[in-house]
Amino acid sequence: MDLTSLPGWAEDDHAAALTTYRESCASDDAAWQVVLADARQFFEDRFLAEAVSNDGHLTGYYEPELAGALHPDNYFSVPLHGVPEGWEAGDVFATRAEIADQDLLLGRELVWVADPLEAFLLQVQGSGRILLPDGTSRRLGYTGKNGQPYVSLGKLLVARGEIVADAVSVQAIRDWFAANGENAQQTLRENPSYVFFQWLEGLDPAKGPLGTMRKPLTAMRSIAVDLDVLPLGSLTYIIPSDESIGPRLCVAQDTGGAIKGEGRGDLFCGTGDAAGALAGSLNTPMTMLRLVRRDRAT
Repeated sequence: MDLTSLPGWAEDDHAAALTTYRESCASDDAAWQVVLADARQFFEDRFLAEAVSNDGHLTGYYEPELAGALHPDNYFSVPLHGVPEGWEAGDVFATRAEIADQDLLLGRELVWVADPLEAFLLQVQGSGRILLPDGTSRRLGYTGKNGQPYVSLGKLLVARGEIVADAVSVQAIRDWFAANGENAQQTLRENPSYVFFQWLEGLDPAKGPLGTMRKPLTAMRSIAVDLDVLPLGSLTYIIPSDESIGPRLCVAQDTGGAIKGEGRGDLFCGTGDAAGALAGSLNTPMTMLRLVRRDRAT
């Protein structure tokens, strides 16, 4: 279908979408020859929309900012780790509980933070900024995981009746953890998956973290998808049921362990607490479409 027939197309920020799209394009792609003022015309002239799913689901993620230290003390005592010694991509490693109980990543610590739940959530997000005591900031990025299955903390608490399904959010999870002490700490161990990090140097602080494409993510334009459904670099038009988000043209620049199936998307919401609040509350049905070149449309 023509892009002009898409709900919300005329109101979208096409220049912002084109800027994000360029991050994924080769230097000789036609997108680089277009002035931003002509972005809408560029998309309409070159692309058509094809349905991916009318029954999709959209969530959000973000880049946390956490205070931390390069050496542990009584306050900063929760480590975030690099890869295990001898580990290679795709290797299966011990579970989260086994890592903690046997101290299997001793010597692989990169940084220490204060809160076990926030460390856990940073692993779920896959990247973050660490604010050090000297006032500087460093960025952590995903470099691999232990190959164990991912168990959603929110779904676990809903299944146990701890949080009502239609009220689940990151803030609801934080509130439950604050009220449940040692029981909350044990619950974290029930997600066997564990993420390994690396320091990311030389990134533009004004841009987002690197996604799976190894390109900087753009707030409200970069989306994580299932690679069995959409290839990285795809232009993707989403129409969320949550009208506070609004239809928008995004670029598939990332993936996620829980992002599986047709119409499943995870929208990057930005950096910091405000972005985290939006990401934590974003949980809505959506329609997802892909943009295909007119000369390749079926």
